[in-house]
Amino acid sequence: MAEVSEVLMSVLSTIRVPRPGDRVHKDECAFSFASPEEEGGLYVCMNSFLGFGSQYVERHHNKTGQRAYLHIKRTRKAQEDDDSNDQPKKKPTRMAIGIEGGFDVEQDEYEEEVKVVILPDRQEVTSEDLATMPDVVRERVSMSMAGLLAADSVSHALQVQQWDGEVRQESRHAAELSQLDNGVKIPPSGWKCEVCGLEENLWMNLTDGKVLCGRRYFDGSGGNNHALQHFQQAGYPLAVKLGTITPDGADVYSYDEDDMVLDSKLPEHLAHFGIDMMTMEKTEHTMTELEIAANQRIGEWEVIQESGATLQPLTGPGFTGMRNLGNSCYLNSVMQVLFTVPDFQSKYVSNVEKIFTEAPSDPTQDFKTQVAKLGYGLLSGDYSKLAYDPGDDVETPGPQGDQVGIAPRMFKALVGRGHPEFSTNRQQDAQEFFLHFINMVERNCRSRQNPSEAFRFLVEERIVCEQSNKVKYTQRVDYIVQLPVPLDQAMNAEELQEAEHQREEAESAGAPVPPAPRACIPFSACLEALSEPETLTDFWSSAVQGKTTASKTTRFASFPDYLVIQIKKFTFGQDWVPKKLDVSIDVPDTLDLSSLRGTGLQPGEEELPEVAPPPLMTPDVEVKGILGFHGTEEDDSLYSPLLSPVLDDSTVSQLSEMGFPIEACRKAVYCTGNTGIDAAMNWVMGHMDDPDFSAPMVLPGCGSAPGTTPTETISEEHLATIVSMGFSRDQATRALRASSNVLERAVDWIFSHLDDLESMEVSEGGRSAGESEGREPPGPRVRDGEGKYELFAFISHMGTSTMCGHYVCHIKKDQQWVIFNDQKVCASEKPPKDLGYLYFYKRLTE
Repeated sequence: MAEVSEVLMSVLSTIRVPRPGDRVHKDECAFSFASPEEEGGLYVCMNSFLGFGSQYVERHHNKTGQRAYLHIKRTRKAQEDDDSNDQPKKKPTRMAIGIEGGFDVEQDEYEEEVKVVILPDRQEVTSEDLATMPDVVRERVSMSMAGLLAADSVSHALQVQQWDGEVRQESRHAAELSQLDNGVKIPPSGWKCEVCGLEENLWMNLTDGKVLCGRRYFDGSGGNNHALQHFQQAGYPLAVKLGTITPDGADVYSYDEDDMVLDSKLPEHLAHFGIDMMTMEKTEHTMTELEIAANQRIGEWEVIQESGATLQPLTGPGFTGMRNLGNSCYLNSVMQVLFTVPDFQSKYVSNVEKIFTEAPSDPTQDFKTQVAKLGYGLLSGDYSKLAYDPGDDVETPGPQGDQVGIAPRMFKALVGRGHPEFSTNRQQDAQEFFLHFINMVERNCRSRQNPSEAFRFLVEERIVCEQSNKVKYTQRVDYIVQLPVPLDQAMNAEELQEAEHQREEAESAGAPVPPAPRACIPFSACLEALSEPETLTDFWSSAVQGKTTASKTTRFASFPDYLVIQIKKFTFGQDWVPKKLDVSIDVPDTLDLSSLRGTGLQPGEEELPEVAPPPLMTPDVEVKGILGFHGTEEDDSLYSPLLSPVLDDSTVSQLSEMGFPIEACRKAVYCTGNTGIDAAMNWVMGHMDDPDFSAPMVLPGCGSAPGTTPTETISEEHLATIVSMGFSRDQATRALRASSNVLERAVDWIFSHLDDLESMEVSEGGRSAGESEGREPPGPRVRDGEGKYELFAFISHMGTSTMCGHYVCHIKKDQQWVIFNDQKVCASEKPPKDLGYLYFYKRLTE
């Protein structure tokens, strides 16, 4: 023990006590999914606070020279059968996670063993051993151990992060709500809609006391929109849902704010119409309860998850489940599919050892390392094991073949960092995450080996000015085909019409509304809708120097190796309320899109002249701009942008009222030359995925936003981050100066100005390791080939909107369809190909 004490004394200066703000990784290895619950436990460096599994701790020691590690080993306790506490599992009552009444995140109980391990000889020191050591050693090591055990680990903080879908803000109308003295008194029961007589889903307007039915839901149930129509006519903003009023509150909706809200004066507002809030009892489902029920709609959920069958669990390499971290099924589904693509396997999994060896000092923050870690975890089979209850005498699998699987906490934290949606525990759109992740791959792969090229293709847009008959051809890069759903082409149109007739009769008779049938849409009709010419009104033609009508057709300029098709099930109603189309589409196993290849400029066609629309400048202001204190006579690229564009305020307001960011609305109006709402809306729809979509508008010729100070101190940490992506220090400096030294904006800026940066020398020393194989040729790299494809995967969604519900993916492996439902991986018996949301095709080879 004296020898161990001397060793500890020699490394004492490297042992730190965690301070507030230190990132402690004590639940997950930086290079694998090893955890304290695994057989080898987890080793936490007592200097950097990074965690490592037993197979990677020596790598860290050899690379850094650190020797002292806290070894944490947890053993799950067997579940005790206690009849006295055998209570049924509570059903969720809140759209929330980690909150009383919300969806449970089950917590197992563990026995924990902790000791200090000194490398390279792996000498062990327990708490009892420390008691016999010199005071200086005992105090420092004990304080470090206690600090590490008490600190919240990064992954744990993310896991228990609360999400409450019911958090509501005080309505801006509540404090000064005007109520009419019209003598209306509302009885305690027996309510009916004053227009149609409906007796459920009733809302009382808090201004005039009118009782009217609520909105119609996507499946035809709900109400007849009379409360909404009353707001549109009278403008009275607040309404309370009758039947939800209790002494604790009620459902209050603000039509003006388009959200559920709080009304701190609700007792007073109800008393105005004779309602004593303290005596009321709940008789109706709250909106939250209705949403939970809608998210568990039996037909769709059971079919997509194949709940009616006893599915055969699968394990082994490529059949690894992923734990749901709380609404992370969208991420699980997308990553399962991507790592079946050879390009991603080759980039990240085949090179996993090289990537880990070259990882930076903090691998938890390195994109390439964490993607490689996830890919290897999915494909290696190391974690593809059925979960067993340690209390069982005989090893029996968990319910429905649940696996131990992997929990991608570090990966989720890294890819979501700084993103307003993906950094939360809310449900997200799988299509949006796919594009977000592809964008991150693009940013971090400036070498020739870029796996996103497998999905990249060119779109050809042909615009014909109908007044001059001149044409304009443009090409843009895309990664996904968005396929419209023409409901008017339903094959069961007569059945749908009959169902609508029955619904109307039931509503007029006050009877229950029968469930609506699902619309069956031919896939061929969706393709035809995609290829149909689109009419552009208020098109600014450079040939006639004015607004006119044009037609636009969209074709493929290249066909990618892997084609992603999104069925546009999510749309907006006429009242701009998001809804999901309940449709079945006969998606084919093989696909031939050869007829949709673009032709480019044809003989006899005359191109529209390249003339910019008239500048939107205030009168008597020189277009070049006004030199400010940042500019010089030789270079005014950093001038103070005092130019004031003249924008159509009414168009900007209309777009803003639709929910788009105000800066995006201003850009749309500016870029379309004040040509009206339709043109501006088309611009918005075509640029929603731009990284600077909602960033402040910067006028042409201005390299930065107003207020940027080029002489301000540039963060060395930000510089290092951008340089690690393969850019030179000069390029990184220019990007940070152009974006007020904000890292996220600088990265967006540099990737949107690649053409401007081509003339700048790219320092090979600034490239990250393995990323300097050669310079990219001008223009986007695309692979082209035959437009014939075979379906190999699809992602399905259950629920009423992309912001709620559940995602599941099906992948075809060795001619067998497999369902990946978070931790459940099973052989699929009836893959519901007609109910998918995202479809993944690979090119057919002869």
